Amino acid sequence: MERIPILKLGDCLIISLQIDLHDRLALAMQDDLANMVVKTGARGVLIDISGLDMVDSFIGRILGNVATLCRVLDAETVIVGMQPAVAITLVELGVTWDNVRTALNVERGMAFLRLHLDASQAMQTAPEENHDDADAGE
Repeated sequence: MERIPILKLGDCLIISLQIDLHDRLALAMQDDLANMVVKTGARGVLIDISGLDMVDSFIGRILGNVATLCRVLDAETVIVGMQPAVAITLVELGVTWDNVRTALNVERGMAFLRLHLDASQAMQTAPEENHDDADAGE
């Protein structure tokens, strides 16, 4: 069975879809990506769909589901490289990606992930306020 390569770059995973997806391949990609996020502890996922000339409602839903699934697994996802015809088709089909980040190209998508991951890291390493010190003066 065909598989779509998943590349690891730092704490991010990158998938570049350069062939039109059929249903079975899309489902396999979803499973493979979920497993890789867990296995590698990736915190960001970039899905490049610039190679897709067309999508149907199933593939559109799968891509949205993949982004949601990765977020549940603590990995921010951005979908990049959408062709205008694909965007038009998704809108006409009523496929909504309410919580899915998109970017024009790989460069912008990686910049978004870097900013998001850096901000997330800063929040995790920020010192917690010590409420005991405030109570000591009373």
